Amino acid sequence: MRILLSGLRKLQRRPATWLTFGILTGLLVMIIFAVAATGGEGPEGGGPDGPDPLTLVTFPLAYQLILGFIVGLGGLFAVTFGAAVAGSEWSWGTLKMAVARGESRSRYMLLTFVAVAAYLVAGLLFAFLIGVVAAFIGANLAGVPTDGMNNADALRALPEQFGRGWFAMAEQGALGFAVATLARSQLAGIGVGIAFYFGEAFAGIFLPDIVRYMPFNVATSAVGLGGGGFGAGLDPLAQETAMLLVGAWLIGSLIVAAVFTERAEITG
Repeated sequence: MRILLSGLRKLQRRPATWLTFGILTGLLVMIIFAVAATGGEGPEGGGPDGPDPLTLVTFPLAYQLILGFIVGLGGLFAVTFGAAVAGSEWSWGTLKMAVARGESRSRYMLLTFVAVAAYLVAGLLFAFLIGVVAAFIGANLAGVPTDGMNNADALRALPEQFGRGWFAMAEQGALGFAVATLARSQLAGIGVGIAFYFGEAFAGIFLPDIVRYMPFNVATSAVGLGGGGFGAGLDPLAQETAMLLVGAWLIGSLIVAAVFTERAEITG
């Protein structure tokens, strides 16, 4: 518990925490206001044969689209956040100091990731609440009724959808955490994580039957919400199957990080 509380306090002070969730929330708010300000009209606006962009500010569907956007785009932010935290443990020497105090290497790194996962759930909730407020304001600007905010079915479904979204982002964060641990570097971990994110999206054009089982695509399938845009055009996996694969990627990433940390030579 002491290590976990220490990790939570460290992440609270790190600029990466505030930048990660601040930029994600800012992008979401800008998109919502842009849609509301244009009334959903534009080069890709809705029409008889296309989706209506104003659904982003139309409740209760807005709840799902906002959460889907956060989880879809948030995968990129989650992997970089996990990489930034894990890499800093090596480059800043905090892991070395913990080991010198007699802490278990793998236990220290796993509890550090638990702190990462806690901030991911807090960031997801923060971004979602700000997004809902922005959608409410945007709906009023665009003249869209907001009576759907009280839809009982949509509100009852939110806890499960939110839990799936957090689990998906935790898996993506664990991937970045493992990569940065192997590289022992923040920059390398973030760079590889970003390359993995876009590489998986690009590979989906040529290897759709393989890519649908990769970490970012299974995360999108597990959540089962629109709005993120990742994996568009791929045949999604069944939600429960995707959840199992998300768990497998999550646990596998943490095992790799823990085993490597136990066996690595800590210098510097």
